[in-house]
Amino acid sequence: EALDITGVRLLLAEDNKLNQEIIETFLRDEGALVKIVSDGQQAVEEFGRCKEGTYDAILMDVMMPKLDGMTATRLIRAMDREDARVIPIIAMTANAFEEDAKRCFAAGMTAHLAKPFQIEDMEKAIVECCGK
Repeated sequence: EALDITGVRLLLAEDNKLNQEIIETFLRDEGALVKIVSDGQQAVEEFGRCKEGTYDAILMDVMMPKLDGMTATRLIRAMDREDARVIPIIAMTANAFEEDAKRCFAAGMTAHLAKPFQIEDMEKAIVECCGK
């Protein structure tokens, strides 16, 4: 069954420029709309200032400068707005052990992708989390 992420609006929080380019290119080629930020602090600020419902999901690198992905997730989940509690936040991390995934879920993340991941795994996670 073909996966379709056409029109899905994503906030990508990733500090590595090469990873940003690879992920953005794939997602845009598949029809998604992508806004990139380079650290957790920028992710919190962008989500906080955008209108509710702007994004369908957040792709959150776990290890970033200024503010790590788990702290950024907790801050987003604590915001006083309806979408902050329900927006899918997908962890992207080199930490692939079950305990690492459990920590991501405990921080409020919705799904866990271990790096290096297959781009199809990311697409599947987006489809599953966004209910497409």
